[in-house]
Amino acid sequence: MTGEWEDLTLGDLGRIVTGKTPLTAVEGNFGGQIPFVTPSDMDGRRTISTTARNLTEVGAASVKGSKIPTGSVMVSCIGSDMGKAVIAGRDCVTNQQINSIVVDDRFSSDFVYYNLSTRKDEIRHQAAGGSAQPILNKGDFSRLEITLPPLAEQKAIAAVLGALDDKIELNRRMNATLEAMARALFQSWFVDFDPVRAKLDARPPAGLAPATAALFPANFQDSPIGPVPKGWKVERFDAHITADRGLSYKGEGLREDGTGLPMHNLNSVYEGGGYKHEGLKHYAGEYREKHLLEPGDMIVTNTEQGFDHLLIGHAAIVPRCYGPNGIYSHHIYRVRHKPSSPFSPHYLVELFNNRRWHYWISGFSNGTTINMLPMDALEMPMLVVPPGELVKKFSAIAEAAHLQVEDNKQQSRTLATLRDTLLPKLLSGELSAAKAEKEVPA
Repeated sequence: MTGEWEDLTLGDLGRIVTGKTPLTAVEGNFGGQIPFVTPSDMDGRRTISTTARNLTEVGAASVKGSKIPTGSVMVSCIGSDMGKAVIAGRDCVTNQQINSIVVDDRFSSDFVYYNLSTRKDEIRHQAAGGSAQPILNKGDFSRLEITLPPLAEQKAIAAVLGALDDKIELNRRMNATLEAMARALFQSWFVDFDPVRAKLDARPPAGLAPATAALFPANFQDSPIGPVPKGWKVERFDAHITADRGLSYKGEGLREDGTGLPMHNLNSVYEGGGYKHEGLKHYAGEYREKHLLEPGDMIVTNTEQGFDHLLIGHAAIVPRCYGPNGIYSHHIYRVRHKPSSPFSPHYLVELFNNRRWHYWISGFSNGTTINMLPMDALEMPMLVVPPGELVKKFSAIAEAAHLQVEDNKQQSRTLATLRDTLLPKLLSGELSAAKAEKEVPA
């Protein structure tokens, strides 16, 4: 390491602030516009500007010593979230579980963040006491050592890493937009029937090409599930899909080295729906052919700890990167549309994750300590069946959105791997920012 680097402590970098929670019993402390950061808000973002709860000016004034400016580096120092680091994207207040550094202008906040983001294990080890609730107090936090290069190099290193994180964040926001568009279109066409209502009011359906608008009727008809567009069928769900429960696997078949087949499981679906890559397991034990699935298949969760219906009954499409074959566990169903059905995986995944349909499906679940979704939930419900040509048009739009989401996620994983490879080399001085820039894609 070059001799220009300097060994300091976190306390040398600026003012250390331990957060505080305003009195919740005082009316008017919460519900304003000032972000109130807690460890649960540290969800992987580099910068936090929005939080689950906000303070009013009165609430912030009651803990004015805990208010920190934009650019401060926050670190969780209590409990299971200890060691998480994040940058304040706005002036904010933190709770007492967080120590913050209001970094002086002599140092780069971004560089300090990247340094601390790699030190979670060290911070946990430094925590005082051997209790189940480890704590790193303000004094011990201030004495943590940090090695920094000259300010210009700090900024250059942070710029290289920040460029990668900026692209990852851009992909995340793009994916959120694409997923929201598919959900909104499904809701408008197949739940709220907006184009039909527009025609009924003698208005042209908003934003639809004439050929697409022509696929919607101009009035409704009665059905067993309420008014539906005239001419559209209402049928039992099992007339359109087949559902199979996955493998009841043995623990000794699991492989942590990535060998064996990808095994999609309960942790492969996010609460609310969508595929969760970090939940994938690998399995090299015995299975049957009926436990195989393919990329593009839809999976639906059938188990949940508790009864909040946050996960059970939600769906995801198996990404292309897990081909050609994988298996699925007994905690999920593999759902496929029948050849005679107009439905597609991209239509069905929006159906299952639609709030109204999910409410209906999850109502079939039962259990005592573990909530289970029986096969009846995928057979008995009645649903409206739109014309095949309309389903085809929607599926093409939704599939394009889903494929773009997967491409963006794959790019983000590649960028994150590059960032995590460069990070220790840059922070140690082994690699200069100028050399690292050559390894970062344009």
